[in-house]
Amino acid sequence: MVYLTRREHFNGAHRLYNPAWTAEKNFEVFGKCANPNWHGHNFDLYVTVKGEPNADTGFVVNAHELSRIIRREVTDKLDHKNFNLDVPELQGVQPSIENLVKLIWRWLVPHLHGCQLHCIRLVETENIYVEYYGEV
Repeated sequence: MVYLTRREHFNGAHRLYNPAWTAEKNFEVFGKCANPNWHGHNFDLYVTVKGEPNADTGFVVNAHELSRIIRREVTDKLDHKNFNLDVPELQGVQPSIENLVKLIWRWLVPHLHGCQLHCIRLVETENIYVEYYGEV
């Protein structure tokens, strides 16, 4: 089994806030992330696929095609967007990086052919990233 990872980049804003809580409770739990004027990140997205190299190409997947899929299905939908307001799939869902990576997984899986999605790593800051392997 061979693993290939493609990195893409996008920028986005969000606010972590539970409307059932007081402002004080939100700031206690979410800190600056509960800022009513939003806050943003420069995200790095790593998409890892796995499979056996094709006998004709030697590729698990054509990396340029994988990049086009990621841009069309993910970065075009998230780049320079407010996740709370501009992403319909996140309406009513806390737009945490954990929930975001699960959404990205759902967006990508139907478009990958000849390989399997293995892992998504989403880097939010130099100190925080999440990895998701598709577990339910």
